[in-house]
Amino acid sequence: MDDRYITISDKIGKGIYSEKRSKFLAFSHHVTSVEEVKKLVARYRKEYYDARHVCYAYMLGAEHADFRANDDGEPSSTAGKPILGQINSHELTDILIVVVRYYGGVNLGTSALTLAYREAARLAIDDSVIEERFVEDTITHHFSYVEMNDVMKVVKDLNPRIISQHFDNTCEMVMSIRRSQSSLLKSRLGIADD
Repeated sequence: MDDRYITISDKIGKGIYSEKRSKFLAFSHHVTSVEEVKKLVARYRKEYYDARHVCYAYMLGAEHADFRANDDGEPSSTAGKPILGQINSHELTDILIVVVRYYGGVNLGTSALTLAYREAARLAIDDSVIEERFVEDTITHHFSYVEMNDVMKVVKDLNPRIISQHFDNTCEMVMSIRRSQSSLLKSRLGIADD
């Protein structure tokens, strides 16, 4: 099972592309929810209220299953689709790219428009920091204090990320680990696999 995916860091990537006096300002953001996407798009619409179009595309989740492309009044599939195409060709997820267009007074035609949005999106991605991340499972383990040394040995061997821990007569440890290592961690700790 592949539990890796590629995304961008929290640094906002930026790109500027010009074509026949039209200016395309592109911004890439790391996002993890549709709510986050909506807030960012609303912010760009407000900040660039004088722009003709605020187009965008996003991809969410390690499975690349949740996505959307929006042309914001541009001819169908000339803005959102080429932006999404750049996201897909770079195999990215958990990303939003917004491209703000200031109209320069000259109609570009659909092929030039598609190229402009694609290039602006590419420039924003090129300015981003690409990161490899992993899908993680969270595991909660309850154990008695006498089992502490055995549990800590497993934790040392497999190196899960400790989210929280509480030690008393009955102890609890909440850990996060790569999905591909989840079954092994549960097995070593004696936790039944769901």
